Amino acid sequence: MEITNKNIIDKLEEKNNLSRDEWTQLFESFNEDDRLYAAEKASNVAQSIYGKDIFIRGIVEFSNICNKNCYYCGLRAGNSNIERYRLSEEDIVSCCQDGYKYGFRTFVLQSGEDPYYDTNMICRIVSRIKKDFPDCAITLSIGEKTYEEYKAYKEAGADRYLLRHETANEDHYSILHPDTMSWKNRMRCLDDLKSLGYQVGAGVMIGSPGQTTKCLIDDMEYMASFKPHMIGLGPFLPNSYTPFKDKPKGSYELTLFMISLCRLCLPHALIPATTALGTIRPNGREQGILAGANVIMPNLSPVNVRDKYKLYDNKIISTGNSDECRRDIEKRVESVGYQVLIDRGDFK
Repeated sequence: MEITNKNIIDKLEEKNNLSRDEWTQLFESFNEDDRLYAAEKASNVAQSIYGKDIFIRGIVEFSNICNKNCYYCGLRAGNSNIERYRLSEEDIVSCCQDGYKYGFRTFVLQSGEDPYYDTNMICRIVSRIKKDFPDCAITLSIGEKTYEEYKAYKEAGADRYLLRHETANEDHYSILHPDTMSWKNRMRCLDDLKSLGYQVGAGVMIGSPGQTTKCLIDDMEYMASFKPHMIGLGPFLPNSYTPFKDKPKGSYELTLFMISLCRLCLPHALIPATTALGTIRPNGREQGILAGANVIMPNLSPVNVRDKYKLYDNKIISTGNSDECRRDIEKRVESVGYQVLIDRGDFK
């Protein structure tokens, strides 16, 4: 009897994993009907755990300075065609104060790998926010650090840490990064974060240069084994001032399919409908929710720096204040039958 893609999707829902042959068949032969079938299954699974609640995280992009030279990223140190900025401690705390007034209960502090913000400064910022808003969660997304640094942030009050693994295939990693960066170190960072008790976010760029079916299978097997609490999935989008400026965009359909597969593989995960999805298609974030995502991350950075955090070209930029950002997200979420929940939105 022929095993169809829908049979394989049914098995994934039941077993939360597949053989490499089954993953290969899915990735190499899925069509739109299969994608929608997986989306319906994933949406039902997400609702069985989190209901129709969508969690919002307020992102503060506090520095676009980075000492790394990843080939895909517009913040890379080698890009001289970008206006750099840093927010002060007071600016960062002020963004969170504004966000709190308008219902945000998780703050994501994100930046390039900027050594100006040393361990003491990050810990001071985290502890200030925690003191002011003890009912809130703080997520850091500031790159590869030592075990001791991660430990210090945790002790200061950080709850979560986002560090996309980008690829579970070491050869693929070497295509995306200069040889001064190490896949083994990236994996070490994720293991350290898990061991320290963070809610940890891993994730993949869909369609990044050099990504093959084998890479995607390696990613799914890694995530099934590592069991991240959060999974960031977005399409690769080129930046005009990087070595990958002429590479094609990642597939919108494959990104949505991956969201659904990750939901079926890791039912309890917190999965954002990313800004990159909303950039590649105007209703991309709404479709991400329908595919099984349950988090949206509006921007709380000062309006005058939002257009400077240019990871990729044509990134959608909200120009409203924290309240307007939240209201816009609420409308988008409600348009597909869900509602924003004012809550920390912890992993269940």
